[in-house]
Amino acid sequence: MKTESIKSIDLLSRDEAVKELEYLAKEIAYHDYRYYNLADPVISDEAYDALRLRNLEIEKKFPDLRRVDSPSHRIGAPPSPDFEKVKHRKPMLSLDNAFSDEDVLEFLDRIRRFLKLPSEHPIPMVAEPKIDGLSASLHYQNGRFVLGATRGDGQEGENITANLKTIRDIPLILQGNDYPDNLEVRGEVYMSKSDFELLNQKRLASEETPFANPRNAAAGSLRQLDPKITAHRSLKFFAYAYEALSGSTDQAQSDLLASLSKWGFPVSKEIQLCSSEDELVAYYKRLEKLRPSLPYEIDGVVYKVNDLKLQQRLGTIGRCPRHSIAHKFAAEKAETILSNIDVQVGRTGVLTPVAILEPVLVGGVMVSRATLHNEDEIKRKDIRIHDRVIIQRAGDVIPQVVEVVLSKRPATSQSFEFPKKCPVCGGEISQEEGLVAKRCTNGFNCPAQAIERLRYFVSRDAFDIEGLGDRHLENFYKDGTIHNLTDVFTLQKRDKNSLTPLRSREGWGIQSAHNLFEAINKSRIISLERFIYALGIPQVGQVTAKLLAKHYKAIEEFESASFEDLLTIEGIGMGMADDIIRFLETPEQKTLIDDLKQHITITPYEEPSTVESAISGKTVVFTGTLLTLSRSEAKSQAERLGAKVAGSVSTKTDYVIAGSDAGSKLKVANELGITVLSEQQWVDIVNQAAASAAA
Repeated sequence: MKTESIKSIDLLSRDEAVKELEYLAKEIAYHDYRYYNLADPVISDEAYDALRLRNLEIEKKFPDLRRVDSPSHRIGAPPSPDFEKVKHRKPMLSLDNAFSDEDVLEFLDRIRRFLKLPSEHPIPMVAEPKIDGLSASLHYQNGRFVLGATRGDGQEGENITANLKTIRDIPLILQGNDYPDNLEVRGEVYMSKSDFELLNQKRLASEETPFANPRNAAAGSLRQLDPKITAHRSLKFFAYAYEALSGSTDQAQSDLLASLSKWGFPVSKEIQLCSSEDELVAYYKRLEKLRPSLPYEIDGVVYKVNDLKLQQRLGTIGRCPRHSIAHKFAAEKAETILSNIDVQVGRTGVLTPVAILEPVLVGGVMVSRATLHNEDEIKRKDIRIHDRVIIQRAGDVIPQVVEVVLSKRPATSQSFEFPKKCPVCGGEISQEEGLVAKRCTNGFNCPAQAIERLRYFVSRDAFDIEGLGDRHLENFYKDGTIHNLTDVFTLQKRDKNSLTPLRSREGWGIQSAHNLFEAINKSRIISLERFIYALGIPQVGQVTAKLLAKHYKAIEEFESASFEDLLTIEGIGMGMADDIIRFLETPEQKTLIDDLKQHITITPYEEPSTVESAISGKTVVFTGTLLTLSRSEAKSQAERLGAKVAGSVSTKTDYVIAGSDAGSKLKVANELGITVLSEQQWVDIVNQAAASAAA
């Protein structure tokens, strides 16, 4: 658009304004790409500013014509009262960690075993810096940014579209014309070291508390209800992956990154394709040396299988992909004084000693507490109160005591005596044979156990009840308002007849009480896997809860679980099965589940697989040696096709896939008249399902 051809804004018609705003959006997006991604601007700053000013002035005259990809979003939208929830199309997964070169080699060996590859078979990997930021998901339709969300719990995040639009690294309009019509891009939002220092200087000057590290600063900036605040925080973005509903032709992770860069996304310049273990180790060492000079914080490197088809075959285990791993840098250490040892009582009654420390900065975070694990650990390291100790943050996250500085130990120090009774309720302590953990046996009558179990019950991955924070739960427990899990769901009814209703208590009001009751009522419908997790059964975390829900489908079936049947579930051993049965058969827990069912609806497990195949909903068992697949990959295939994989044959088994040298399982299958498939028949089913899904 030449200067002499620019028409006065006062004379623009609506149609002309629409066309010019479209032009300006594309033109400014292109110059943003040249400046922020390529560091190669083709116009002066003055010319660029003139384009943005022209766009703002047209929008001022025609506010209803503001486009979803308007450059004016960079300065922030009106404040939002709250963040809406966004269900991720595919889960945003976490990464397993490696802390040594040996861990990385074992990771590669696991991949080879899963894919049944020779031990020397090369597996090209893409290595990239592990940015210390926050994951975000960006959705584009026909090349325009339409939705952005946080990672959240991996299944569901928060809609932060307006905030993400303020980040200049994130293109509002994609470059080129070969991008998929429907595209989801995933990456990391972060704050540079220099911007972090500048922000903290401003906060100190305003007598505000400085942020502990760039990641916390980025998190606090990204989740502002007022996007204008986010716009002034100088956040940045690196893209590392994308998913396309159609139109994707990339065959390798390295090609995928090249496509992202071509479409206008910033991609780390430190990414490298490595063909061998030696190259991975060399890359890690190079990044470790380079770390202090990088303009952003990293806490390790990430390795990803380069072949995207192999990534798909490898799939996931729990919440982690099998094809990637994070190789964390060695933890930073610091010396401080251990001023006391506090023995805490957890949800299941386990007594855990915690070191109370004189605050010390470790890896950019102020540390004042560190776990001591158990009594045996204290004795092994001979840890005593008033010792000078070395602290490190394991994986740059969990503080722990590494060792005692014996040369600085006070002459008057004495060995630490572990309590003989529960330090909270005075109850008896037991220790099962072969285990190091000591437990308080007082159950819900122990305030510490009761409060911790309530916290767990209402936590995000369980019933997810907002408004029941730690302080409120403690107060409710102490005054008898909530004593057990069922009390949560009878709170509103009891409150109506109370002489001291919640709204009249200190720290509460009409609106906050209303919000809490709304949150409780919203949580009354819960999926089976979340309910099982919320019960707090020993050894049953989210992954196991999902396995149990997938196997039993409905709460009544789970309540009737037997020890023998539990052992048929892949991933559940004798110890875990024993804990589950012990929980389900305890009268107190049986009563609890019955009482909860009077107030909530537990929805049956729904298989997430959308692939229709000959084995959807079937129970399969693998036996013998498979020649073309590893046992792990075969099981993973079955689960992706909607089948249940069991560890032993029973009357509930639908198919047995028999490899060579099949033994007792094949014999039992024949005796029970169960259909037996050969390995080739299984491969044919998998191929047919894959072809059907692709069509």
